[in-house]
Amino acid sequence: MSTPRFDDGLQPERTLLSWRRTALAIAGGGAVGARVLADQIGPVSYAIGLVVVAVALGAYLLANRGYRRAVAEMVDGSGLAPAPGVAVAALAGACALLALAALAFVAVGLP
Repeated sequence: MSTPRFDDGLQPERTLLSWRRTALAIAGGGAVGARVLADQIGPVSYAIGLVVVAVALGAYLLANRGYRRAVAEMVDGSGLAPAPGVAVAALAGACALLALAALAFVAVGLP
């Protein structure tokens, strides 16, 4: 009887779903933020929203690629999953961009 290389507890699947959920939430926040900020800061809000949505889409795609690599590594290799450093940095940058847009909304919206 052979010992399994990794636990069948669906950890990679849960991680993929959480990355997808986070990326979709940030993309939704970017789209809604662009619409809300349009009256206050003009067309710049659409550019900010587009950048945030693009970064979130990139993180979504990186999560899918990371999932495939992690499962392949766990099945065929050492059992260690790769670190998601690029996706983490991308989503952190998107959140920071949303925060700056919200700050601009507050600064311009106050009398």
